[in-house]
Amino acid sequence: MDLTWNEFERTDMRVGTIIEVNDFPEARKPAFQLTIDFGPEIGIRKSSAQITKRYNKEDLVNRQIVAVVNFPRKQIGKFMSECLVLGAVGEEGDVILLAPDFKIPNGLRIG
Repeated sequence: MDLTWNEFERTDMRVGTIIEVNDFPEARKPAFQLTIDFGPEIGIRKSSAQITKRYNKEDLVNRQIVAVVNFPRKQIGKFMSECLVLGAVGEEGDVILLAPDFKIPNGLRIG
């Protein structure tokens, strides 16, 4: 089903930097709890991400990512996810994060 241009424009995708990564043992599928800085306009948001197959916690800190920041918050167990980190999903369910090629300011909009 095709989206209209107006529908696409409503999706607010932004660049952010992961500033903290924690294990999420309560998750049904292996995941990390991420704390992401989206700059002064949006601020700090948290997200749960099923990215444990390809990424270690240590490799994620200070890494820039792309996320949708205008979805409703989602309760995942005792954790409140406040944005959706974007990635390409491989055949075995492994996620490859979407990210800018160069270090850029947090909060820049994807268009």
